[in-house]
Amino acid sequence: MRSILVSADRRPGMEARLETALSLARSTGGHVTFLFDTPVARYVAMDPMGGSYVASDALKQALADDDAAAERLEQHMSREDVAFDIVRSEAEPVEALSRAARLADLVIVSRSGGLAGDLALQSRTPILAVGDSAALSAPLGSACIAWDGGDEAACAMRHAVPLLAGCGAVRVITVAEKPGGFPPTDALRYLSRHGIKAELDELSRRGSTEETLDVAVSQSGADILIMGAYGKSRMREYLFGGVTRHFLDKQSGPALLLAH
Repeated sequence: MRSILVSADRRPGMEARLETALSLARSTGGHVTFLFDTPVARYVAMDPMGGSYVASDALKQALADDDAAAERLEQHMSREDVAFDIVRSEAEPVEALSRAARLADLVIVSRSGGLAGDLALQSRTPILAVGDSAALSAPLGSACIAWDGGDEAACAMRHAVPLLAGCGAVRVITVAEKPGGFPPTDALRYLSRHGIKAELDELSRRGSTEETLDVAVSQSGADILIMGAYGKSRMREYLFGGVTRHFLDKQSGPALLLAH
């Protein structure tokens, strides 16, 4: 993954995103782009007569704070051994990141903040969501792939191949639920063609699919869970729950690599 995009801001999870990006870039000889976004629309308010006005003082302060954060980051990165650039946007975060990701190999965001799910649906670039205090290091120690035979799972696994190079242990976990699709043996065969040896865990469902998968992933101690995003419709997951929503709602556990 030679082109890595990072959602950059002043929130606590920034340090983990930064360290993750540096580790991945060093392992691949990659370049990191940091996107600082100051959404101007959030500072536009409506008055009772139907007009609108800009909270100019608040906007100026937000822009100044983000400028200062970008300058501090640039000073920090100038001492690192990784190629980088810093870009700015004034669009809404998902729009800004999805635009910037069109020629990126990976987007790094925090699990907190609510960006990962929306971004996975809007962008064709895989999304890596890391914990606020849990940077991901390359090469990976262990990884789990959630496999249901669907197009989303296949897409996520394909995108994950560069991350899985040199990984100590890879497990493909399947919980029988979705009829048809690609059998798990096809997933193992695909990975083997890229020099990745993986083990298959076929689980009987106990409780919900997401609960069964969660227990298996937790017991594995994996650094990352690779999964398709919203194999069911997003509205259905919102109303009834689902695997994607379950893992995005968790603020602990391994990093998530999502693709739709």
